[in-house]
Amino acid sequence: MNSNLKSPAASTTSATTQPVLEVSAVHKAYGKVEVLHGVDLTIAAGERVALMGPSGSGKSTLLNCLSGIEPIDAGAIRVGSYALSHASESELERYRRECIGYIFQSFHLLPTLSALENIELPGQLIGMPTAERTERVQTLLDAVGLTHRADHKPDAMSGGERQRVAIARAIMHRPQVILADEPTGSLDSTSGDRILDLLESLSRQYSIALLLVTHESSATRICERVVHMKDGCIVNA
Repeated sequence: MNSNLKSPAASTTSATTQPVLEVSAVHKAYGKVEVLHGVDLTIAAGERVALMGPSGSGKSTLLNCLSGIEPIDAGAIRVGSYALSHASESELERYRRECIGYIFQSFHLLPTLSALENIELPGQLIGMPTAERTERVQTLLDAVGLTHRADHKPDAMSGGERQRVAIARAIMHRPQVILADEPTGSLDSTSGDRILDLLESLSRQYSIALLLVTHESSATRICERVVHMKDGCIVNA
């Protein structure tokens, strides 16, 4: 692992005593407009945290910084043993493949791949052995109740089914953190409730931390903590 990505603390401190995600005094601006103003946030392994706030409060920008899509201007972000400051693009690509899972409101499945193939893709990208990939995909298809839809492509599935595929894909490589951006926003209430229950169950089963961005207070029922953002700041944590 490249030293740019490895946190010095990771080699000296037990993982069980450290937060799996740590954001320290993070600033982010676009031109002269500062969007994040010294954000601090920590999440423990397996902890489920809801992030709420009005549109324009900085939630999506924070997720983009956590995923390595956007560089930060100041401060530090550490996820597990990965420190994102000053990392190269190739290092960030490896971080995104190995350490995080991302769930989008609009699913972002590859339309030419089946449910099985979409779920399998993260395992292929990190070079997971074929036998292990096959076993994990079958386990996940069963866990999300889509074994009978394994060969179907996204356009042949309902919104709820597509989001279940997206969840299975997000945890295929057993990331340390799942970033979920309004994962129930495009679903009806019944499907949304099922997706939330599934996220909670899989987070517990695999001890994966969850940062759930949502506008819906009802969605916070699966979380142990609710954090609010306003004007680019965390106003409670």
